[in-house]
Amino acid sequence: MEKAIRRYWPIFVLPTFLAFILGFIAPFAMGVYLSFCKFTTVTDAKFIGFSNYLKIFTDASFVHALWYTAIFTVVTVVLINVFAFAVALLLTKGFRGTNIFRTVFFMPNLIGGIILGYIWQLLLNGVLLYMNRTLTYSSVYGFWGLVILMCWQQIGYMMIIYIAGIQNIPGDLIEAAKIDGATSGQILKNVTIPMVMPSITICTFLTLTNSFKLFDQNLALTNGEPSNMSELLALNIFRTFYGRTGWEGVGQAKAVVFFLLVAAIALTQNWLTRRKEVQQ
Repeated sequence: MEKAIRRYWPIFVLPTFLAFILGFIAPFAMGVYLSFCKFTTVTDAKFIGFSNYLKIFTDASFVHALWYTAIFTVVTVVLINVFAFAVALLLTKGFRGTNIFRTVFFMPNLIGGIILGYIWQLLLNGVLLYMNRTLTYSSVYGFWGLVILMCWQQIGYMMIIYIAGIQNIPGDLIEAAKIDGATSGQILKNVTIPMVMPSITICTFLTLTNSFKLFDQNLALTNGEPSNMSELLALNIFRTFYGRTGWEGVGQAKAVVFFLLVAAIALTQNWLTRRKEVQQ
């Protein structure tokens, strides 16, 4: 059987590999090339060098979107992981009805981002109406609206990952800590968190990348208003490419910079958190 697998594995791998090339590698390579071109369609692309990249950081809207996204990402990553871990701890205590609570907390993740955006737009605008405000009154309201939406959607998903990590902790390790006289806080700090570091790595990676790439919720909730002040990076790139005539190449260059930025941050985070993982 092993000899047959070694002999025929290219036949089984080739269709998936071709789909990967056609669906990812080829469009990505074309996108990188177009970021160095001035074009309106891919057939009339004219190579212009680094001009598109030089325009990026002179674009005030991009710089604002970059800082706005960075602050949004820091806040959501911290809040989502803290609350998800806290809920996971609570739901692994063994009381009745935990499966129902897990299902309820996870359900928001099943709803599409556009739908969530419009639902929370109605809810939050209804609350802010009592103060004669709306989400688009200032970027601050839009920012916290996006934070609430993101937390509501993602906490349940991350909770499931944390529950799996907590349940994977050997029971005799907890018992040994209790016998040695460790308090609940000491067990949490010195046993539970170190043993759950693989889950923390995964959840931090997912929340970090999801926050940076957020698009549909931003579009539905605030659409970047007022005056693009609540615009995240993904929405800024979309509007540059499709909404500014002659800036298609700049929009493509922004997308390349965006990819490199997210990849660098995610890989750095992954490396830092993996260093703190312990072997069971």
